[in-house]
Amino acid sequence: MRIERTTPRRGTARRIQMLAAAAGLVAATVVALPNATAATPHTYSATQLSRVSEAVQKADVGGTAWHVDGTSGKVVVTADSTVSRAGIAKIKKSAGAEAGAITIERASGVFAPMLSAGDAVYGGGYRCSLGFNVVSGSTYYFLTAGHCGDVAKTWYTSSSLTTLIGPTINSSFPGNDYALVRYDNASLSHPGGFTAANAYVGEPVKRTGSTTGTRSGAVTALNVTVHYTGGGTVRGMIQTNVCAEPGDSGGPLYDGTKALGITSGGSGNCSSGGTTFYQPVPEALAKYKVSVY
Repeated sequence: MRIERTTPRRGTARRIQMLAAAAGLVAATVVALPNATAATPHTYSATQLSRVSEAVQKADVGGTAWHVDGTSGKVVVTADSTVSRAGIAKIKKSAGAEAGAITIERASGVFAPMLSAGDAVYGGGYRCSLGFNVVSGSTYYFLTAGHCGDVAKTWYTSSSLTTLIGPTINSSFPGNDYALVRYDNASLSHPGGFTAANAYVGEPVKRTGSTTGTRSGAVTALNVTVHYTGGGTVRGMIQTNVCAEPGDSGGPLYDGTKALGITSGGSGNCSSGGTTFYQPVPEALAKYKVSVY
């Protein structure tokens, strides 16, 4: 797990409602031979695909993310730049006779939690991003990434640590990646404007973080398991092609007023693009018995 300490930027808490290969191909001519029979693609059952997915996890190769793709009927494994050919071979070997159910895709950069991270919040010597404001009864909180909550007991609005927000009430990482922070400073506003929703593949989305601001893209996969380079595996993630950088952790993924996810980690940068992963919001709400508003 890569946790980067970044140089904090000055700033106060903004309102969340403002969040608004190509490889060369060689041509070939295929001549049909008499009595030639086309090979029939192998079809894998749901049980086999589940077994292969478990085998990928047991291979324990950092820098990989995988999910069962219902369209292709395969387990799609995305490998970051740290995964060697030996690592790919280890994954396929783990699947044994069912290795044909695996499709390998490559992603530039390194899959890692992006702690450094749309409003900046500071704690434990790190900067993260505020996700969504939530409420339980008359008590207000905000959601952020669990790997952020793990490193800070108390959060502030600026790097000078002069304006208190409140304490981390609970955090969960790895496995999940969400944390709950309570507002203890009555002078801070905490506007809402969102409704929790589940993402769908192909959905146009935006992400906001304190490092790179607001960026857009689309959901590319659901229920993804990610084994971050350096350690830490999270499950049930939303995968997108939206770029992100260290410090964007904890920020919100949304579609209009639909609250979808909390930035967990990924690869790449906002100069060249990348792959990012998000903790679904509904799961965190259910865990903490809170609601977005």
